[in-house]
Amino acid sequence: MAYLLGVDTGGTYTDAVVLDEAADMVVASAKALTSRPDLAVGVGAAIDAAIAKAGVDTADIAMVSLSTTLATNALVEGQGGRIALIAIGFDDADLGRAGLTEALRGDPVIRLAGGHNHAGSEVAVLDLDVLRDALLQLDAGVTGFAVAASFATRNPAHEVAARDLIRDITGKPVSCSHDLSQALGGPKRALTAVLNARLIGMLDRLITACEDHLTAIGITARLMVVRGDGALVSADLAREKPIETILSGPAASIAGASWLTGETDALVSDIGGTTTDVCLLRDGRPKIDPQGARVGPFRTMVEAVAMRTTGLGGDSEVHVVDGLDGGLRLGPRRLMPVALAANLYPDVVHSALDRALAQDIPAADGGQFAIPLWDKTPLGLDQREQTIVDRLTEGPLRLSHAVQSRMESPALGRLVAQGLVILAGITPSDAAHALGFVDAWDSAAAEKALTLFARRRTGAGTRLTDSGQALARQIVDQLTAQTADCLLQAGFAEDDLEWSDPAALAQHPLSMAGLDKHDGVVQVRLSLGVPVVGLGASAATYYGAVGDRLGTRMVLPQHAGVANAIGAVVGQVRMQATGTVTSAGEGAFAVHLPQGPKTFADRDAALDMLETALRVEAETLVRASGVEDIRFSVVRDISEAEIENRTMFVEAVIRVEASGRPRIAL
Repeated sequence: MAYLLGVDTGGTYTDAVVLDEAADMVVASAKALTSRPDLAVGVGAAIDAAIAKAGVDTADIAMVSLSTTLATNALVEGQGGRIALIAIGFDDADLGRAGLTEALRGDPVIRLAGGHNHAGSEVAVLDLDVLRDALLQLDAGVTGFAVAASFATRNPAHEVAARDLIRDITGKPVSCSHDLSQALGGPKRALTAVLNARLIGMLDRLITACEDHLTAIGITARLMVVRGDGALVSADLAREKPIETILSGPAASIAGASWLTGETDALVSDIGGTTTDVCLLRDGRPKIDPQGARVGPFRTMVEAVAMRTTGLGGDSEVHVVDGLDGGLRLGPRRLMPVALAANLYPDVVHSALDRALAQDIPAADGGQFAIPLWDKTPLGLDQREQTIVDRLTEGPLRLSHAVQSRMESPALGRLVAQGLVILAGITPSDAAHALGFVDAWDSAAAEKALTLFARRRTGAGTRLTDSGQALARQIVDQLTAQTADCLLQAGFAEDDLEWSDPAALAQHPLSMAGLDKHDGVVQVRLSLGVPVVGLGASAATYYGAVGDRLGTRMVLPQHAGVANAIGAVVGQVRMQATGTVTSAGEGAFAVHLPQGPKTFADRDAALDMLETALRVEAETLVRASGVEDIRFSVVRDISEAEIENRTMFVEAVIRVEASGRPRIAL
């Protein structure tokens, strides 16, 4: 008998689920806390618990598939390793486009002359000696490299040469833009390469943790990873292109939602610890974003489901809104809930909270804690960063003890962004514990932290609320309001009328009146026209009120908390290869290949040669992922123009997709 094992690693929990392939049913599921910095602990605990509950032999596990929100969360929160960008043939204006400046976050840029033109011809010679000297001057804190050259999709020679030199000198991972997308648009390709390079170490650690544990318990089945468009890819390919796993968890959740509910037309809303991800399901399939995946402020060239990702989750930071009323706002940063921190470090958390509560004044640091996450001594830190690291060497500290001046606050922010430190503070998860909705962690610590936070002052000088319980209810109400706003924005964005500015419409006074069912001289009613499928471990806690607010049917399926892990094993492998044919003049057709352009005198010969090369590329990729029964689809997009009654060839883009289910080991 063959069983499938699905694993999903999120910001807070790692889920595992065992499916009986023949019966097409869930046999068992389990959760464990996502462990940092050693992800193997959480991965192993979830897998072991699920297999033990299922009562199956590890030898009967025929396939393992992994989905994750770690890459998505890292981009939303501005985390990831420190990288260097090698920009070949770009000017200052290019480097200021597509969000590159924001994505780089001050990381080094090495600019080189070189690159190619639209026909694939070299514009300037690439000077590798300049690159060699620049590499030797970089500090040890750089964890990876992104390489982007102008028109590299027409001729990648300069990117390849730079990549080979970087690997020889540093031995560190290198992401080339032409490997990630064949589309034009150098700055956007460079952005995609930067984000990919930033994520490589994080995803490699996760995959290695999963592989090592599977080997240790005797599972020899192939490990697959869910891509952002819902397709499965081999673990080796995911290691090279971690950027393709952004929205991996949400994409898996869409597949899981469809499998669990049978709904074909619905908004699927997946609430995790860090984000809420919303996608429209139409005719049983998720919509694919034609402009590339957008996560937080970044629009990448990665094909993924058309997902609206918002920094709102069960572990979102709670902010007091400026103004006299002192309302609340949640997110986008994730904090470790105080209830969880107290579970892990009870003496530190409780003693600090007790001392702060005894003073009967607002806590200057909001009752937050700084918790170290590094597993080996961090390198490449500046003086202030090193000072904070030295203070945290012995373990977590109250935030005001870890950071002792305003000058040190930016340094702590950089440590958090690099994933070396996490802050603990009150979150919706703490509110849920204080209100008795859940009891997974330390509810007493949550109540203490909420009571302390409630003492904060509004702009009018009054306390935020009169008790921790009142604050907890206010936080849950705010989560309901922001979730409803996310879903209403998605509804306007996906509606057939193509409304402009969905965000403004969702917050318009008429929309608010409609949701409130205003009944005066004017009657206003507004509701969603499709049901909402609520997924995530905390969906059952919060989403009933969301459905009431939006006037729609809320579907909360059994196993909603592990839908991502379910979706991870019900998908298919899909690999695409894309190439271009251009023409510099009559009778000259250039096929742009990884090894450089090749010219043909005949149009059809050029197109056929490119399609054959792309078929081989796509087939090689799917076979490497264990697919034997392969299906192909080919799309030829040929652009031609009529000039003086003659048809002139402009460009052709060919896309070959190979797909199939990975072979199940028996």
